[in-house]
Amino acid sequence: MIRFSPARLALALVLATLAACSDDDKDPFYDPYAGRSAAEIYAEGEALLNAGDEMQAAQAFEELERVHPYSEWSKRAMIMAAFSYYQAGEFDSAVAAAQRYISFFPSDPEAAYAQYIVAMSFYDQIVDVARDQGATERALQELEEVVRRYPNSEYAREARLKIDLARDQLAGKEMAIGRYYLGQGNYIAAINRFKAVLSFYQTTSQTPEALHRLVEAYLSLGIESEARTAAAILGHNYPGSPWYEATYAMMQGADIAPFEDPESWISKVFRRVTTGDTI
Repeated sequence: MIRFSPARLALALVLATLAACSDDDKDPFYDPYAGRSAAEIYAEGEALLNAGDEMQAAQAFEELERVHPYSEWSKRAMIMAAFSYYQAGEFDSAVAAAQRYISFFPSDPEAAYAQYIVAMSFYDQIVDVARDQGATERALQELEEVVRRYPNSEYAREARLKIDLARDQLAGKEMAIGRYYLGQGNYIAAINRFKAVLSFYQTTSQTPEALHRLVEAYLSLGIESEARTAAAILGHNYPGSPWYEATYAMMQGADIAPFEDPESWISKVFRRVTTGDTI
């Protein structure tokens, strides 16, 4: 029979205890959040967020939702999970978490913030005008939703500012394509792009150049009436713009003067945008 000394028996007991602990850690059913209070898990999420570990914070907040789904802490954790994912740059997860909050609490004061997180998750993905502007279009849509659904919230004010920037970005994309077509001598395609700027993004900073480029394109096609109208509207609305100075020089070179044709599509677009009055 094999006999063990007391010392060896004690060591065996310690090793067995450690092995049991190790087995618990490997247990696929082990839940580190089970039995913990909502307040405790929330505090952990906040601590992780403050320490700069946004992903672990988001996961802690989501675990709180799972373990305490009907508590007031769960509601707070839901919006904090969205914020944590946004801070981590995990925009898809941020959008999903924020939209979940809106679906559960559409009339809650924090729903405006959740919608703003959705909008900013797309806004922060906006790239330069040489690349696809799908994120810009979605950001504009979600920012407008903030203003539409929560017009009196503090986030609506922020959204309005970013709407202007997003619209300017989309107008810049149209201008970039229009300039390319213009340089290629594809004047009709170029005109259509500049027309889009006037029709949909007329209040942006791209409008003076769009009018100038229309003058350039129409003169190249020999359509003087539209060139003169674009020049007249440019001079009337943006008299101090460097684009008008360039247009004026161009018109002098062609020996024609700006003159608005009220039946021109350009005149009609400006009348529509300027609250129904002629310019």
